[in-house]
Amino acid sequence: MNRPAPLIAIEHVAKSHDGGRTFALRDVTLHVEAGTFLAMVGASGAGKTTLMKCINRLVEPDSGSVHVDGKPVSKLDAPTLRRSIGYVFQGIGLFPHMSVAENIGITPQLLGWSPPDIMARTRELLDLVELPQSYSTRIPAALSGGQQQRVAVARAIAARPRIVLMDEPFGALDPLTRDTIGTAYRALHERLALTTVMVTHDMQDAILLADRITVMSAGHIVANDTPISLMGSIAAADTPPEVAALLAMPKRRAERISAIMTRDTEATGRSHE
Repeated sequence: MNRPAPLIAIEHVAKSHDGGRTFALRDVTLHVEAGTFLAMVGASGAGKTTLMKCINRLVEPDSGSVHVDGKPVSKLDAPTLRRSIGYVFQGIGLFPHMSVAENIGITPQLLGWSPPDIMARTRELLDLVELPQSYSTRIPAALSGGQQQRVAVARAIAARPRIVLMDEPFGALDPLTRDTIGTAYRALHERLALTTVMVTHDMQDAILLADRITVMSAGHIVANDTPISLMGSIAAADTPPEVAALLAMPKRRAERISAIMTRDTEATGRSHE
């Protein structure tokens, strides 16, 4: 049975930042099928963000090719391409001088939507990300970090893109808000049939949210599989050490929590003897 053509096809991409002396990406090939939630993880400097930015031409590769929906992105007008792909910035990145409604409507406005259509879409998105309609006139500084990130997600999907790119989208949030927003975005991903590529340093986020996880190291892809398959490979002899180390972190956290709960349960039992 033939698999469907990938929505995003990255083929043999290389990128250097200093004339070829140091490579951020080295002969990277990666395919992302429509509807997939892909998380890219790895240490700082591994090439995750550089690779993701090749998809919307924020980074131009030195060699290789990137295709979106079968079209080479190098042949597409870069601003037009970026307006067709949602982008959630690291550190939220809302325009501070614009209202919530203006932030959400910026891409539809650039695409020439009518004011009534932009207003209707803004109202629809505020409901979708579970923010009150009254927030439309507020500026970002008047919102909490979690509320700002909800607005950032609404802005990213305002023009109904098929693809959303996310660069450390939850890194600035407290753990509780991070979990809430992550779960809410995953639900939107499924409800709207999005294809999501997320860069994150948090392996736990990747395991809980993504369908596939791509592990990068020194400009290479060293693993690319489902969370279940990767977690099952921790002890395998052929698992690269950097992959095993990343996968071990959430397991260690779970074991610590289990040990604490067991210890507290035993202590409570002794106190009632």
